[in-house]
Amino acid sequence: MKKHKVVYRLQRTKRKRPYVTAKREISFEVKLATRLMLDEFYFTWNKNRLEAQINACIDNKDEERFRELSAAYRPYVLE
Repeated sequence: MKKHKVVYRLQRTKRKRPYVTAKREISFEVKLATRLMLDEFYFTWNKNRLEAQINACIDNKDEERFRELSAAYRPYVLE
């Protein structure tokens, strides 16, 4: 594993203090990995929710709602 460089961003406070605080920034790789992981979780959750709703429409024989949900589900199938 490569060494990560710590980057500090100096930021003055609005209070009347004679010092400057430093905050550690999150590296680009960590931000990207987190974003990709969250995108995958949201995609999977939305797909499973739509599948459950479509199955409920099939069980209830609600053709109009089935067509609406099928149109919303189409982008999840076309990967």
